Amino acid sequence: MSNILDDIIADTRDLVEHRKQDTPVAELKDRPAYADREPHSLVEALQERGMSFIAEIKKASPSKGQIRDDFDPAWIAQQYAAHDASAISVLTEPQYFDGALEYLAWVRAHVPDVPLLRKDFIIDSYQLVEAKAVGADAVLLIATALDSGQLSELHATATELGLSCLVEVYSEDDLQKIDWDQVTILGVNNRDLTTFEVDIDNSLRIFEQIPRDVGRVAESGLSDPETLVRLRNAGINGVLIGEHFMRAENPGEAVSALRDDAKQIALEQRT
Repeated sequence: MSNILDDIIADTRDLVEHRKQDTPVAELKDRPAYADREPHSLVEALQERGMSFIAEIKKASPSKGQIRDDFDPAWIAQQYAAHDASAISVLTEPQYFDGALEYLAWVRAHVPDVPLLRKDFIIDSYQLVEAKAVGADAVLLIATALDSGQLSELHATATELGLSCLVEVYSEDDLQKIDWDQVTILGVNNRDLTTFEVDIDNSLRIFEQIPRDVGRVAESGLSDPETLVRLRNAGINGVLIGEHFMRAENPGEAVSALRDDAKQIALEQRT
């Protein structure tokens, strides 16, 4: 079934071809962020006790339009870091999410010690080199947008570059593409690509079917602390949250508030 992902992938192919012409791989590999730094481990960041937060920097989305007007990626990242986000996701897709590679580079310059995830539509190994060259520590690989061979090849290439991979699925069918000897972190997106409706139970259904030693990250439509407790009780150890934090006056304080509220609910449930 056609959905917005098909359009994004088609436009991404064109964009990547233009970028290859403008900035060859050899030039990317000469950049200090590529040659002179060891990427942080997203896997280790998500092994903290309790629920790990991947806090997202996102200016806009196809379903919600403009999300934040006073958009300062570096300041937002500093707030996330000050409030102990486990990692920071930066949208770099320009046409549908109003993102930019420069945003990730700015964030890296201002937040050196927190793992950074390049959130984009990765379909070519060139984008992996790009990601490392602007300071990313990890990349998103969307299983729905790739066949099993492409997914495995991109994951292997990213790993060779020292980048962690968050492999994202939308449905149970996507699980058939995954090599569980390779994948260490799985994200489940709760948003339906055709209707944009959110079903939190999607995470619970899919995570029941994956190996126990794989890191689990629930994505999309998360803002309620009771939902976070429910997910944690089901063995999900990470959440990726963007819109809820980006609409807050201080995104970092919103991270702490949501974390504290979830902890309080969990404590009340145990007593």
